Amino acid sequence: MKTLVYLLGAGPGDPELITTKAKEIIEFSDVIVYDSLINPVLLEYNKKNAEIIYVGKRRGKRNFEQNEINELLIKYARKGHVVARLKGGDPFVFGRGGEEAVELRKNGISFEVVPGVSSISAVPAYAGIPLTHRDYNSSFTVLTGHEDPNKNESMLDWRALSEMETLVILMSLNNTKKIMKKLLKFSKPGDTPVSITSCGTTPEQKTITGTISDISEKLDKNPRIKTPAVTVVGKIVELREEIKWYENSPLFGKRILVTRERTQIHEFRKLLNSLGAYVIELPAIEITEPDSYKKLDRALKNFGRYELVIFTSTNGVEKFFNRLSLNGMDSRVFGGKKLIAIGSKTSAALNNHGLFADYIPEKYVAEGIVEVLGNLALNNKRILIPRAEIARDILPVKLGELGAIVDVVPCYKTIIPKYKKSYIDRMNQYILNGNIDVITFTSSSTVNNFFKILGNIDIPVRQTKIACIGPVTARSVALHELTPHIIAEKYTIEGIIESIIGYYENDK
Repeated sequence: MKTLVYLLGAGPGDPELITTKAKEIIEFSDVIVYDSLINPVLLEYNKKNAEIIYVGKRRGKRNFEQNEINELLIKYARKGHVVARLKGGDPFVFGRGGEEAVELRKNGISFEVVPGVSSISAVPAYAGIPLTHRDYNSSFTVLTGHEDPNKNESMLDWRALSEMETLVILMSLNNTKKIMKKLLKFSKPGDTPVSITSCGTTPEQKTITGTISDISEKLDKNPRIKTPAVTVVGKIVELREEIKWYENSPLFGKRILVTRERTQIHEFRKLLNSLGAYVIELPAIEITEPDSYKKLDRALKNFGRYELVIFTSTNGVEKFFNRLSLNGMDSRVFGGKKLIAIGSKTSAALNNHGLFADYIPEKYVAEGIVEVLGNLALNNKRILIPRAEIARDILPVKLGELGAIVDVVPCYKTIIPKYKKSYIDRMNQYILNGNIDVITFTSSSTVNNFFKILGNIDIPVRQTKIACIGPVTARSVALHELTPHIIAEKYTIEGIIESIIGYYENDK
């Protein structure tokens, strides 16, 4: 029988903590039904034309009742759609997945449960608190701090819980004071350590520590602690100061705006997230088809006459090979030709097609290629440069001065993405309020388009730093009467991240 509904655990917040199986199911599902605690990055894995339905609970928005969610799952399954029910953490741990499974079974709907990484263990781990340690405890107990409000009385035995070594309490933030009073009532020592971690496993993570006697007062003085939160009660909390690691990440909590092209943002975001940064995306360029493929097709038809081919970007490589294939050709046409790639990423893109660059300039800019080729005899040699429709002319001009016959052919075009005015207004206000720590620019196009999208915004440079992938991009920033704070020495994504880390380390 075909599985129609998958009850998926999405993990506690960090998108990297989703299981491989859950990710694969999202990729082929027809419908995705998700809750409020789901990291939106996970929704990017959906297949084209998948229907995405939000059923979470947020203030100011319509709240779905559980019976309505059950009916949604059944309705789409009966239509033959594959439904991914995406739930935070693990679907069977305080996630009401059990209730949904019962209803699906009653209605004869086939389903599968895919466990997820639960906040029970993940959030304390990211806060530097192991739930067990031989020198501290040999057990821990998990409970909810928010029981069904329709119950006449609590199902929790607070006398027994007060005797447990370690307590992990979920959904307890608003009931912290009541819970601590109950523990004290049943003789749990008032000096027992307590931690509360908010938004665990994400760059917004915040942790406060105290004791049963004073944690409620500390919470009242800490408005930045918000739901979702996990509370740990027990001596094990003492280990946090010694082994906390996530909040010590080099870019932890830094809000970094990324302007790179949308399809290429994933790697950049993943690297920044791994260093604890909070990534805000505002792609300032979009890759699209060139106005015409005539020049490229003509060059491919006469490809044998070129002695050297220069690729200036990974986009150029991929778009070129797409067109090569459509013309019934493959990598064999490169036999006997010299290849040049600007940068290690462009070189790696060629490797994926079974080709290796003969030259990779030390400087990942057009001037670097000119330096490399300046030592070669280029007189009357034919050179092909497949690249963006609009790009700097310095490379073909300089090669022409060296005697080369250069054909520049467009294989893609960059345009300015379209955004709703309301979104741009919010982004403008966000930047003007100093809520961005770093704005990153990875090309001159991202700089120029950024200011076209947002207008001549007055960036508050005391709070917001500007980071550029290299000197060419930095010069484009300077044309907007701004001085970059950070210029990468290596003109790569890894290089710009290293430079941002170095900037903050030197600023300490």
